[in-house]
Amino acid sequence: MQNPGSNFPGVLYIVATPIGNLEDLSLRAIEVLRTVDVIAAEDTRHSKQLLMAHNISGHLISCHDYNEEGRAANFIQKLSKGINIALISDAGTPLISDPGYRLVKAAHDQGVKVVPVPGACAAITALSAAGLASDKFTFEGFLPSKSLARIHQLQKLAFEQRTMIFYEAPHRVLACLQDMIEIFGEHRPLTLARELTKKFETIRLGTLLSLVEWVSKDSDQQRGEIVLIVAGFEKTDDDGLSVEDKKTMRILSAELPLSQAASIAAKLSGTNKKMLYNYGLSEKKNSSEC
Repeated sequence: MQNPGSNFPGVLYIVATPIGNLEDLSLRAIEVLRTVDVIAAEDTRHSKQLLMAHNISGHLISCHDYNEEGRAANFIQKLSKGINIALISDAGTPLISDPGYRLVKAAHDQGVKVVPVPGACAAITALSAAGLASDKFTFEGFLPSKSLARIHQLQKLAFEQRTMIFYEAPHRVLACLQDMIEIFGEHRPLTLARELTKKFETIRLGTLLSLVEWVSKDSDQQRGEIVLIVAGFEKTDDDGLSVEDKKTMRILSAELPLSQAASIAAKLSGTNKKMLYNYGLSEKKNSSEC
């Protein structure tokens, strides 16, 4: 596993680990973890269980959010001496809402060879079984924990047309879904994927409203690791404007001159300003005729 083409003979392997089912660790990942000199783990106590299950007795060193910056220099020094290192997270592919970015960047900056060993990733696993469009998507990670900040972030995504993937903590999932209803509307399709690859795996597709009702009635759905897959914004009406477009225009035009309202709505939604203006004009006309 040497890297003769570099001044740094050591190699940094980025190794994906199972997100639940221990049998999902690939044969290549097992081989790498058995042969490297050091395993940099997010939580060494947690990783020991995985290594023991596969008869791997590697030397574990912690590498998490609180010590990664300081540890990176030490790991680079080890790599320079020909020591091979595997980076793993508690579950799934490292760096996806997990630590490791600073170490990988430092490795590239110093000319260290970085080798990915692919495997499980909760976001992609959930998307593959979600029943929603998967040709274009955006990974948003964890939303803010506070409701106002979360709503502000969701507002930025109100007119995102790609499928959106979120991670959410179990104790916040119901509040998060309720905030999504406020911004995306109760009819927006969403898939909740919980405890993927584990004993109580749950994957459910429905509208935001139906899932809020389901989660609020079943406390079991507020436990474990959760991925939310939200359908992207769609323009559905014959005039090219969605229900959300029209709602935005009605709210803005009630407080602002029509041209200014259309301009702001266009910036928010990416919809043609003239179409929004014409809709606002027709609404004012209909209102005056009543």
